Amino acid sequence: MKIENTQVQMRKGILEYCILHIISRGEVYASDMIEELTSAKIMVVEGTLYPLLTRLRKAGLVDYHWVESLSGPPRKYYTLTDIGKQFLEQLDETWQSLVGSTNRIITNNYKEHKEK
Repeated sequence: MKIENTQVQMRKGILEYCILHIISRGEVYASDMIEELTSAKIMVVEGTLYPLLTRLRKAGLVDYHWVESLSGPPRKYYTLTDIGKQFLEQLDETWQSLVGSTNRIITNNYKEHKEK
């Protein structure tokens, strides 16, 4: 088993959550999302991001509008819908619960706990 495979799966598992958070701060262009994710060491390429954004839009969680660009073609800027905001709030609760549970597990020495 290769560690890289597990690491990739862990990153994929939180990608949608991170993207929704980025979009929740206001209108955002896809390349800006990629830049922020990459700088946070969550590697993502356009071939992964655009299908995910399409899926989020079809689910009613995000919307977009076109903005004319002075230096090229128009750009799609994404925003969260009201449903997307509610969805993200629920994900925040789930995330906090998972972080708490995971921290309890990884900081707990089971053997010492069992002997007490």
